[in-house]
Amino acid sequence: MGLLKGEVSKMKISTEIFGQIEIDKEKIIAFPEGLLAFEEEKEFVIINTDDEAQFSWLQSINTPELAFVIMNPFFAFPDYEIVIPKRVQEKLKIEEEKDVAIYSIVVVPEDMEKMTTNLLGPIVINANKKLGKQIILDDDRYTTKHFVFQQKSESRSD
Repeated sequence: MGLLKGEVSKMKISTEIFGQIEIDKEKIIAFPEGLLAFEEEKEFVIINTDDEAQFSWLQSINTPELAFVIMNPFFAFPDYEIVIPKRVQEKLKIEEEKDVAIYSIVVVPEDMEKMTTNLLGPIVINANKKLGKQIILDDDRYTTKHFVFQQKSESRSD
């Protein structure tokens, strides 16, 4: 029996962090080129643990132990600027700015105050078409390690 209109196709995936979970197949994001250093990983899903949380997980569909903590970089870095190259816009079939979601990968050390995020290599997702790509910015203002909490407290004191 096929899916009725409005029904969502589900699938179960195994994750190291959350165990086996059920996801909507339509939420799978294709990364045709993979992620940097993980080029063989082509499908991910974003897992939100809490609607209010500033951090999410980018979980591989096929590799249970591969998951990245990600965040919206504009939350901690309101002055963050990103220009998505035309070739990337074409690859991701981006037609309108509202279809774009930007994330940065977060490194969470034992001392949470030293948490960093990679602003040089953001993840760009066409949320409408479910296509993603990690890009490297040609911008010397950014590095792979920006302190999340120090920036946030500095921004608040302005």
